[in-house]
Amino acid sequence: MEKTRKLFPALRNQVYVNTPVYGPLYDNLLDWRQEHDLDFLLKASEMRQTSLKVLSDTRTTVGQFFNCKRENVALINNFSTGLNMLLEGLDRTRKVVLLENDYPSVEWPFASRGFPVTHVKIDERVEQGIWETVKKENSSILALSIVQWQNGFKIDLDFLKKLKKEYPDVLIIADGTQFLGTTNFDFESSAIDVLGASAYKWLLAGYGCGLMLFKDVVKDECDLKTIGFNAANARPEMENEVRFARRFEPGHLSCLSFGSLKFSLEFLTQVGKDAIAEHNKKLIKKAFLEFNELGLLSKEITMRKEHSTIFNFKGGDTLFRSLMDNAIVCAQRGGGIRVGFHFYNTEDDIDAIVRILKTRL
Repeated sequence: MEKTRKLFPALRNQVYVNTPVYGPLYDNLLDWRQEHDLDFLLKASEMRQTSLKVLSDTRTTVGQFFNCKRENVALINNFSTGLNMLLEGLDRTRKVVLLENDYPSVEWPFASRGFPVTHVKIDERVEQGIWETVKKENSSILALSIVQWQNGFKIDLDFLKKLKKEYPDVLIIADGTQFLGTTNFDFESSAIDVLGASAYKWLLAGYGCGLMLFKDVVKDECDLKTIGFNAANARPEMENEVRFARRFEPGHLSCLSFGSLKFSLEFLTQVGKDAIAEHNKKLIKKAFLEFNELGLLSKEITMRKEHSTIFNFKGGDTLFRSLMDNAIVCAQRGGGIRVGFHFYNTEDDIDAIVRILKTRL
């Protein structure tokens, strides 16, 4: 990974553990983006056909990367937009299960439309709470983030399979923004029916692009009215033949943004999805042990059998400033300090953080 690490200028003079906020730009992607804009500068409208091909190829690449049928891939500007569009097509009397203090863009779209919602507390037994709530409330929608944005709490994906087997009619909608890119994920073999994500964090694609993946069953449950000329490939005769996923693309899409997504997925493939997963597992294990030894992790995290690449440890403004003053780029979230480790981070990065923590605690 050391050779790959050198492609990220943001890592050269600091410990960058702020991927949960923004995945850093890397040299190869910058080169591609500059070449793309130069072509636009010189060719103007001649780039239209090139742009359409890039967008089409991006759908193919997304489908291959996550093992999702190409026709069930939607290119969206961000997760929030995609979820709001989806909910416009769902029956608002359906009972919904959400997690307490989940990312606002998961909860607010349901609340603003008046869906009947029951919340489950996020703790070490959250899966049992979900199961009991679905059974008790006869819920038909479960919506959650796979990895919680504030503290990195990760939902057991195997549990979702068990839930789906027992309650096959429950529509599972997941936000993968803080998850996709950190490991090798297979959508078709998962229990998730709708998976959306913004791509500017762990997928390293920059702002303005995201994705939604659908199982075939979703199009039968969602009466989506969204439509536009782009969804029909600018062909008037196709107005009544727009496939479900393309209804999330009613207007023009940015070739620069989605071309960046395609480029980054190919880059992650070259690095190796399994290699990324294994490297991140090592970082997670070391960070967990170090932070737990210092007594910095909450009970709901320490009692779990598996954790994500995101950690939140106890600390206020003074500790946060100390970390930032020592070139540890992190963020304050959920009453603590949040850090996140990706494949370009090292165990030395964790050691650097721990050294500072030991002198300030």
